[in-house]
Amino acid sequence: MMGIGFPELMIILVIIMIIFGAGKLPEIGSAFGRSIKNFKTSMKEAEEEDEKADADAETQPATVEGVTQQQIDDPNLTDAEREALIRKKAQEEGEAKDQEMKETADAFTASLPRKGSYDFAKEQEEQKKS
Repeated sequence: MMGIGFPELMIILVIIMIIFGAGKLPEIGSAFGRSIKNFKTSMKEAEEEDEKADADAETQPATVEGVTQQQIDDPNLTDAEREALIRKKAQEEGEAKDQEMKETADAFTASLPRKGSYDFAKEQEEQKKS
């Protein structure tokens, strides 16, 4: 495995100085430092939000099935409770759609002839009767 040592870093620094010039190096360094600092602070904020959401989820009471829009619009709810109700409603709607699609697929599958049960002569007789 290749490691970057002091000689390689010096070569990279010389190439950067040639490309950008010696006057631009402090600006590039400070911009790089600011970007790293912003990245670290955003990661800390994201972790704090996740911890807060986990704590809110543990303290929230269990919601009942069948979330209505009236429950979501209740002004007494906190933002976390409102978001939980919206998620619950979306999940219920998705499960209902999944169930409907499953029933449609089952009905279609049931209408197909079973393997080995197709009889061409029988179908011809049925068509003649119709």
